[in-house]
Amino acid sequence: MRRPTPVAPGPDQESVWDYPRPPRVEPVTERVTIRLGGELIADTRDAVRVLETSHPPVYYLPIADFVPGALTDAAGTSFCEFKGAARYFDVRGGALRRNGAAWNYPDPSPGFETLNDRVAVYAGPMDECTVGDEVVDPQPGGFYGGWVTSSVVGPFKGIPGSQGW
Repeated sequence: MRRPTPVAPGPDQESVWDYPRPPRVEPVTERVTIRLGGELIADTRDAVRVLETSHPPVYYLPIADFVPGALTDAAGTSFCEFKGAARYFDVRGGALRRNGAAWNYPDPSPGFETLNDRVAVYAGPMDECTVGDEVVDPQPGGFYGGWVTSSVVGPFKGIPGSQGW
């Protein structure tokens, strides 16, 4: 399949088509929050983001920055050719539980060690995820865990027809 035509980034924007493959991990300077069930379940200024060609950034927050009980082990595993084997978590907030809505790499591949004690969360099942003062949109398609903000342009992996990118 042909590579799509990237959207030209505007001022203060990045194109996901300029992100590397294999991915790069970098620190985030903004405050990152997650709300579920009407409660703030995670709040940090110590997030990192993983940048990979055609994907909006995936944000990883320290496990320690989730409220107690917000993450419980879930069934299932997956494997990333770059980051290694992932495990999944159910996410709880208020009276809500979102099964398998978060994941991490307990023994990440070389170069991704900083992800060891961090968790990524799918934005779609949450009440709200923010980066800085901006509420994020989930990456299209429901399979990938990127967070779309106004600072990134696509097109993004996950839209119809993107399977072969």
